[in-house]
Amino acid sequence: MKQIILGIILFLLNQNTAAQQRHISNDSIRVFFNEIKKATREKSNLWNKDLYNALLFVEPQTRKVFANEPDSIGSLQPDQNMYTGILPDKVNIANTSINWNGKRWAMVMLPLPAHKKDRINLLAHELFHSAQPSLGFALNNPDNNHLDQMDGRTYLRLELEALKKAVLSSSEKEIRQHLINALVFRKYRYILYKGSDTSENDLELNEGMAEFTGVMISNRNKKQTAAYLADGINRFFTNPTFVRSFAYHTIPVYGYLLYNRDKNWNKKITNTTNLTRYFINAFQISIPVDIEKAVKDNMNQYNGMIISQEETQRHEKIKKIIADYKFKFIEQPHFEIKFEKMNVSFDPRNIIPIENKGTVYPNMKLTDSWGILNVEKGALMSPDWDKVSITNPVRTEGKKITGDGWTLDLANGYTLEKDKANNYRLIKK
Repeated sequence: MKQIILGIILFLLNQNTAAQQRHISNDSIRVFFNEIKKATREKSNLWNKDLYNALLFVEPQTRKVFANEPDSIGSLQPDQNMYTGILPDKVNIANTSINWNGKRWAMVMLPLPAHKKDRINLLAHELFHSAQPSLGFALNNPDNNHLDQMDGRTYLRLELEALKKAVLSSSEKEIRQHLINALVFRKYRYILYKGSDTSENDLELNEGMAEFTGVMISNRNKKQTAAYLADGINRFFTNPTFVRSFAYHTIPVYGYLLYNRDKNWNKKITNTTNLTRYFINAFQISIPVDIEKAVKDNMNQYNGMIISQEETQRHEKIKKIIADYKFKFIEQPHFEIKFEKMNVSFDPRNIIPIENKGTVYPNMKLTDSWGILNVEKGALMSPDWDKVSITNPVRTEGKKITGDGWTLDLANGYTLEKDKANNYRLIKK
């Protein structure tokens, strides 16, 4: 099974970040380890398990790693109550969980957030992913490309606007009404897009539960938590796309509001739980029979007219972008690379679904048996995640092949082949 690493990878970091990384001291690293160790211990009742486990902090520019425990093959060296080393080029850098050198690690890129509670939130999120299999949850990252379509985006934004009002409300009556409206917008979205209830639920059981865990272990007070969740939704709305990052904002709000009523709700769900149905039952909510009417009656409470106008304008702009990408990676001659043992890291906030042809990832890094591919100007991932398409190569220097916005460091035993239509493909010698 292909391993999908979600995160903001090294080529997305700017010079200011790099400068910060060079000044991180070993003392600071030890403080970070101790902070999360204490936080997970104090909140071990959240999952009836202390989530603290093997952690890797990585400096993306230098690939230097700081670990809280040794690896199983001795490549990390003791360094004053922690372990340090260099992460191999074949290992993608991202905020994620990985199996490396005989252990399952939570990997987090440096620098960490400046504020303590934000640091703990991030680290607890990744530690949840590390513990996920033992907690009974599958590692699942399905596409939700309907959330890049006009109606999908519109009704997700309306749901999140309702959730934002719910978490900022002090009145139980108001909280309940905003929750009802949020779930009405959600259910209407599911009516519009067949199968979206399943694909959204799968991602929410993965990333949504991880972020809920981070929020709870960060131990903010009620005012801080409400502000954090509301601010997060506002920042989310500025993302170019919602398809892979929405779950970071839906489940934490539903989950936090339910946690205020039932401290054990998360321990009652399983990998097959339908979270929407679970929340409807847990909050004792009745969804109106005429959902479409309820949507129309309530959307103006949540900036419905502005959202509709903005999404209509975006829809017109995105059609031109999609047409350009279709020409670039499908209609004109291009370079197609099939996967064997693929690992990928990318930024989930800026991807662009291309109808039923797959998804364009503007920035990504792929590693496979055939080598390492770095992309900076877009690549088309197939719907089945079995191949990637890029522009044709323009230069070859030994094992290093370059195209417009990409480089491929080719492994031994592979070569390029061009067909009669001037399309390239990768083959084993």
